[in-house]
Amino acid sequence: MSLPLVKMASLDMLRGFVAVGRRMSITLAAQELCLTQSAVSRQVAALESQLGVPLLVRGHRSIHFTPEGERLFRTADAAMQQLQEVMGALRQGVQRQPVTVTASIGVTALWLLPKLGAFQAAHPGIDVRVAAHDRVLDLQQERIDLAIRYSARQPVGATRLFGETVVPVAHPAMAGDQTLAELMRSQVLLEFEQPQRPWLQWGDRLAAAGIDPMATRGMLRFNQYDQVVQAALAGHGIALGRIALVGVLIAQGRLVALGDAPDRRDEPSAYWLLQAEPTLRPEAALLAQWLCAEAAAPQ
Repeated sequence: MSLPLVKMASLDMLRGFVAVGRRMSITLAAQELCLTQSAVSRQVAALESQLGVPLLVRGHRSIHFTPEGERLFRTADAAMQQLQEVMGALRQGVQRQPVTVTASIGVTALWLLPKLGAFQAAHPGIDVRVAAHDRVLDLQQERIDLAIRYSARQPVGATRLFGETVVPVAHPAMAGDQTLAELMRSQVLLEFEQPQRPWLQWGDRLAAAGIDPMATRGMLRFNQYDQVVQAALAGHGIALGRIALVGVLIAQGRLVALGDAPDRRDEPSAYWLLQAEPTLRPEAALLAQWLCAEAAAPQ
């Protein structure tokens, strides 16, 4: 026979009992509930008094359930878990959920972050969370809405943002009357240390110009592409600039392009926008549309 609501144990009593049962420790339960051990002990004792049966067997340094306690814990723990999930979901519904976008560290620093201020100015009610990482993250598992990724092949369901165009760049102070070949001999060469992307390394360009690498002034290598660009901005040498990422810096006059025509990569090699779900929530859809528009804008 079920009890009427008026005779039910209070939620505090049940919460204390469940916390003890989950940890099998009054000390740990007290820490989780931000209470003293004696307060938690009193909650369990009050529940036992109200039910008229012992729920826990207390040893010197251990506790375990009585048969009645184990029976109550199985039901109370499941009910408490459901309450936690529902109340958590309701609380999240009241709060604004940010749109999360991930990209490599270099793309985030050089392309995404400089543009996000304009997006938030246009959409002040949308929070954005940036997850910069060179590891390919699982969008569903990491709760990520959008991803910008570089690939030689179009990922399933992805939208093309822009291709890869590379041109040597340097601080304006380095741009004088020297040819690119002369500059490659006289200046430090800044290189992105990533063998799978040889077009961002100087080997082929030096060979095409007939320059022995040992005859150059030297190389400064980095494992992050944004560091290559920062070194170029500081006047430390010549970098191979990815136009999509450094185009704004060239337009601002902070970097200058060197040489003749830029090196345009094969069309399949491009930056792509992926989305975690086929249908995005409205805030994420707005950011996706805005990213595509920014990518289409002239560099």
